[in-house]
Amino acid sequence: MYYDTGSSQWLPVVVGAQGIQGTQGSVGTQGLQGTQGLQGVQGLQGLQGTQPTVSMQTWRYTATGGETTLSGTDGFSTTLAYTVGAEQVFINGVLLVRGTDYTASTGTSITGLTALVAGDSAEVVSPSSFTVANAIPLATIAAKGDLVVGTASGTVTNLGVGADGSTLVANSSAGGGVSWSGPSATAGKNAVINGGMDIWQRGAGSFTSSGSATYTADRWYTATSNTAISQETTTIPSGFRYSMKIASSATQTWYVNQIVETANALQFAGQNVTVSGLFSASVSTGMSIAVAYSTTVDAPNSTSWTGMSLISGGSGTAVSGSFTKISGVFAVPSTAKTLLVYFYPSSGVSSGTNIWVSGVQLEAGSVATPFSRNASTLQGELAACQRYYYSAASGSPTPLGNFIYITSSQVRSTIPFPVSMRTTPTIVNAAGAYYTLETTAATVSSFGINVANPNMANIYGTASATSTIGYSSTIYISNAAGSLAFSAEL
Repeated sequence: MYYDTGSSQWLPVVVGAQGIQGTQGSVGTQGLQGTQGLQGVQGLQGLQGTQPTVSMQTWRYTATGGETTLSGTDGFSTTLAYTVGAEQVFINGVLLVRGTDYTASTGTSITGLTALVAGDSAEVVSPSSFTVANAIPLATIAAKGDLVVGTASGTVTNLGVGADGSTLVANSSAGGGVSWSGPSATAGKNAVINGGMDIWQRGAGSFTSSGSATYTADRWYTATSNTAISQETTTIPSGFRYSMKIASSATQTWYVNQIVETANALQFAGQNVTVSGLFSASVSTGMSIAVAYSTTVDAPNSTSWTGMSLISGGSGTAVSGSFTKISGVFAVPSTAKTLLVYFYPSSGVSSGTNIWVSGVQLEAGSVATPFSRNASTLQGELAACQRYYYSAASGSPTPLGNFIYITSSQVRSTIPFPVSMRTTPTIVNAAGAYYTLETTAATVSSFGINVANPNMANIYGTASATSTIGYSSTIYISNAAGSLAFSAEL
């Protein structure tokens, strides 16, 4: 019902049909964006780098034509100055080659240029000189071979070069923590046997030669007449017991030699070797020491030897009252099979001149290291000598062994050798020697070899008196000159 004012009465409400649904309204605009958050705290600034201490200087010049040298002040009032070896020279932008296209040796001028053409642009660029922090000064090194060693944190010192053949070892008591040790004797480095003249199985001498090889101290021989070689106990180098004395009774050049057999020589084939020795003389005398070779296996002393190429040294002067070390470096051919070590007066000696020698050494390399024996001990050196010569007995009275009568007059005994000899040896009877059978007083004037090998020999002799077969008797040398030995020398 509703009140109609026109008729001033209440009228009933008539409900109409439902209208058509309207279309959906448009989406409203996006709301306002929220306020931005607060900015984070700025990080700490990094440390500023160090200011560079090296600057590059550029010198520029425009050529007027014909210049072959650059120097003086350029158009920008810069004076040419450079660090020699660090400069760069450009012509029209092209880098020149130092030492080929120009010369820069003064620090203030460039010379040797191909003549410039007017208008050419020349530039010389060079860094300024600078000092490297904490660099070790060159003055720390005083001589070749010196070492720089630390003494504590951040500090160093000089350690002078050691003696030839010495070894650098740790040493906590040394200021630098290391020190030189030795030099030490190294067994086997010396191919010369009896280089210290320690072993004289044939006696102390003197020994003279009639022109054929005559052995003296073990392993050493001479074939030069008018020389007398003997063992010396007075004129000797420091640290040695003996030397070899060579006395000349004529004005001549003599030679003393030692052969190095093939088994010991092959290690040096195709290498450099150093031979050295200690020499003294009654008057100042030029001495030489050298090495020769043969391509023959175990060449004997009668061989024609070939000299080696001398690389350095090889001669010196022996003086009176002291010993001089003389050494030489030689090139050993790859074809060498046997070596010969020898020494001699370079220009000969006068009659009455005496030379003393010891400490002879042959070793690989180009440095003469301190002397050491071929073996590590004196007993080992004797054994090395006995490979070539074994003195079974010498002097009177010396027992030779127990012999048995094989026949009524022939006696025999087996002599074992202390070391295996180089080859089956020959027997050596001393001239004028004689031997006595202790039980029968019979004598034997010489012995021969019945059968032998490198380890032993069965020898025989004829007695001056007969006895029963099977009887045995000790035989001894009964005169001072007597000796019996076995030789496997080359």
